[in-house]
Amino acid sequence: MSGGERAGGAEAVLAGLDEQQRAAAAAVRGPVCILAGAGTGKTRTITHRIAYGVHAGVYVPEQVLAVTFTARAAGELRGRLSALGVGGVQARTFHAAAMRQLRYFAPRVLGGPMPELVENKLRVVAGAATRHRLTTDRTSLRDLAGEIEWAKTTLATPEEYPARARAAGREAPFEPAAVAAVYESYEQAKQREGALDFEDLLLVTAFALEQHRDVAQEVRGQYRHFVVDEYQDVNPLQQRLLDAWLGGRAELCVVGDPHQTIYSFTGADPDYLLGFADRYPDAEVVKLERDYRSTPEVVGLANRLIGMAPRRTGLPGLRLMGQRAAGPEPRFVEHPDEPAEAAAVAGACRALVDSGVPAAEIAVLFRINAQSQVYEAALADVGVPYVLKGGERFFERPEVREAVLLLRGAAAGRDDGGALVPAVRDVLASVGWVEHRPPPGGAARDRWQSLSALVDLAVDLVAEQPSLTLAGFVAHLAERANAQHAPTVQGVTLASMHAAKGLEWDAVFVVGLVEGMVPIAQSLARPDAVEEERRLLYVAVTRAREQLTLSWSLTRQPGGARPRTRSRFLDGLAPDTAAQRARARRAPARRPVEALEGAAGELFDRLRTWRAEAASAASVPAYVVFNDATLQAIAETRPASLTELSALPGIGARKLEMYGADVLAAVDGHTSPTASR
Repeated sequence: MSGGERAGGAEAVLAGLDEQQRAAAAAVRGPVCILAGAGTGKTRTITHRIAYGVHAGVYVPEQVLAVTFTARAAGELRGRLSALGVGGVQARTFHAAAMRQLRYFAPRVLGGPMPELVENKLRVVAGAATRHRLTTDRTSLRDLAGEIEWAKTTLATPEEYPARARAAGREAPFEPAAVAAVYESYEQAKQREGALDFEDLLLVTAFALEQHRDVAQEVRGQYRHFVVDEYQDVNPLQQRLLDAWLGGRAELCVVGDPHQTIYSFTGADPDYLLGFADRYPDAEVVKLERDYRSTPEVVGLANRLIGMAPRRTGLPGLRLMGQRAAGPEPRFVEHPDEPAEAAAVAGACRALVDSGVPAAEIAVLFRINAQSQVYEAALADVGVPYVLKGGERFFERPEVREAVLLLRGAAAGRDDGGALVPAVRDVLASVGWVEHRPPPGGAARDRWQSLSALVDLAVDLVAEQPSLTLAGFVAHLAERANAQHAPTVQGVTLASMHAAKGLEWDAVFVVGLVEGMVPIAQSLARPDAVEEERRLLYVAVTRAREQLTLSWSLTRQPGGARPRTRSRFLDGLAPDTAAQRARARRAPARRPVEALEGAAGELFDRLRTWRAEAASAASVPAYVVFNDATLQAIAETRPASLTELSALPGIGARKLEMYGADVLAAVDGHTSPTASR
């Protein structure tokens, strides 16, 4: 290809991009920071930037490594690059890239083949906890595993964990010293088994590059240009690996949105994005602010919501500009209780489906997964199918694995083109699929929806490729499974706000917007944690394309005697109801723990007295019972049941069993059993 042809191809890649996207795509020399707001065409911009660099002769495709956070995102990047005439670019997750490199270099670095991976971390954690005589249930084991993962992603050793955890305000299931002991035993168990966990993949790969010059030269010679998506979610361990890959070079493009920083609890550090221009003073910073996803009404609400957050130092802020036609105003709805809220949302979903909106284009978003139950029941009552997001991966479901195996066998036994859709239906009918509405609730409904998704996918593919065979369909399923690209399951999506990130729907209901839930009670003691809760609500709001409803309920159950307060994040956004104004007049001002007043201050003092006596009786330091942040959350939210108490910071199953009754007695104003002894 001549230079002129190459230049013409490069310019063609930029055609169709808006002014901001074009500026980002044309910035092919690093360091580059692309600040991409929600719905602004981030993936389109990334892929066109890489394609432009290749067609302009700046990049050799095989020397580009694009790092994503999900296998599906990596697969989408590869697919779009292929459509732009670019093949050979490596688009992988951090873990997949590290796995590929470490498997190749293991004999040189580790003196043998690639070690086995710990597939079930809970098994090893359980053994470590038992060795330290800790009584655990599945919940506390998951919490322990989460603490170990947090420690490893933040590069904290077992010895460093207690101090680092206290400084970060971690709410561990056991005292920090006990968690550190389990962490150390966990590491020793892995060493005895000769195994690595997923965090080790990154750590050992980074170590190999840092300590083995020949390995570093080979990897850095292979990869000369780097792109990192969702850079606001990078943790210290991932940044260490990225630095090792770069080796002091600056051919780096990072893409992120500081308004969507919602994973600090897992170790993600937004300072890498916010401080990028400080680290690279000559960096080119490009903003993408034209929102093509949502109506101007949704965009306006999102801007007002995030505009109330304190200004963070670092990169310039983003303000979305809606590009779609006008739509309905977002709705704010107050309900008397949670069942009434769920019934109203389910009724609205029913009306949308009846009006022609596909159920898969509707979502109900909540703060924690435990809130889904009442919405599952309400949707079932009105006959609307639903899908729980965040469960088992689609291609790992038993019914899907069985179906794919049968489809593969059927494809191997066919020697004709055959009609694809009837063939798929016949195979799936042999495992119980029938062409009607799903069975009511439970595992049968989930199984039917999974199989129906495969049928629907076959129908969609045949519409695009009429000659597609069963063997071709099976190959397509294999590609999707490798990329974790699940087909659409027809049903209203029920998802936590965290699980909704990266997704979008025509109509979104954001529910349960009350104090203690949004922001979650665990965040109340730390202003930075409260602001992350605001960003989480921002993420939920920006999932909506056209219709957005935000709702809350005054009590948990009908006739409840403890009125709840609407989320503080709706102040100045939602019109105040008479009930809201009355509660606001009665509610004490939110104050730091040392300045709690009124009933909250009295309860906090009562709880501290009880804690001192409980700690003395158990011969442990007071913080081992509960720390001040937990007592403050109790004093501010005044839980009325063990269920409500269990949602507060620092109260796992073990502490709930030991102290739950005493705490509820203190909340009710009675002398606790511990204090009376």
